[in-house]
Amino acid sequence: MSFSKPKRLHACGAGVLLAAGLLAGTASAAEERGLLILTSTNDPNGNNVVVFKLDTAGTPSLSYEQTVPTGEKGGAGGNAGILQFGRELGAVANFGSNTVTELLRYGDSVAIAQTIKLADGCAKPDSVALTQDRLFVVGGNCAETHELRSGAVETVVGLADPSAAQIAVGTSWAAVTLASGSVLQLPLARNGSLSGAVNPVSLPSNANNTPLGAAFWGDLLGFTPAHSPDSFALVNKERSVVPIVGPTPPFPTNAPCWVAKGPGNVWYTGNSPGQAISTFFTDSQGGVFYKSTPLPGTPTDVTISRDGKWFAVIYSANTDAHVALFAVDSFGDLTLVANSASVGVTSFNGVAISQ
Repeated sequence: MSFSKPKRLHACGAGVLLAAGLLAGTASAAEERGLLILTSTNDPNGNNVVVFKLDTAGTPSLSYEQTVPTGEKGGAGGNAGILQFGRELGAVANFGSNTVTELLRYGDSVAIAQTIKLADGCAKPDSVALTQDRLFVVGGNCAETHELRSGAVETVVGLADPSAAQIAVGTSWAAVTLASGSVLQLPLARNGSLSGAVNPVSLPSNANNTPLGAAFWGDLLGFTPAHSPDSFALVNKERSVVPIVGPTPPFPTNAPCWVAKGPGNVWYTGNSPGQAISTFFTDSQGGVFYKSTPLPGTPTDVTISRDGKWFAVIYSANTDAHVALFAVDSFGDLTLVANSASVGVTSFNGVAISQ
């Protein structure tokens, strides 16, 4: 089965760009506005956003900048994309409070802009997505569109399955992964909000076990049926599915769980039991697993910067949560730049880069 787009881009593993060179090339921009990495504690008693900053002076490092209390409750699990950030505005879902906290960046600091309540009858938000004007939220029984700046509800789509793991938004449709074993296509209206329609995507038996992470390349969805032998898969807007064999041996040894779209035809996945970043290449015919980059702990979400030059992963090692930042070269290869020190949090949930 073939897709009409995107066209093939040949990627290779040679020629890794040294992180120091990339840092030097972006030093002037960093002096004006630093690179921030945000994550959430997801604490059921009080969800906080933790902010780190890339320090380019001397040996690159990730310094702790601030903790932003949302005043709301966390508690989500088995999810992805609970925190997202655009250029100036971001959002983090508060599972236990049925709210989303809108975040505002000013300079190199982050503050709360407003608290957005879910639509009446909707509960347990565990994933968000942002476009220029809209906030998308999925939870235990609803997918919603809100006007980003006002927070007003635009569209509510009821979900019969309570296992939603992530919502992601493409050019003409949004997708919801359901950990119970399926994916939903939610078409967008002309104004960019959810239209209200729901189309199930039929998944093959070798790629339907525990769909979790998802990301778009235009209108092409990449997602991870994490516990399947084919642990990565593509879906186009016609809902045609092409499964891709993942790292071997499969689950429980390896399980790509979370997804970030890299440069060209590259996709990154957080491989939780494999304690690695597992990279895939795709083209108009399908794709292939490339390699795994080891981590010193268990990843729990991944993200890439808007300019495609930085990749971040949150992971837990022993009883501490950390953030690792990688430089991304033109081939999509990763070079470790810095790891954050412990801030006394056992695990993070959700990660976003703000430039």
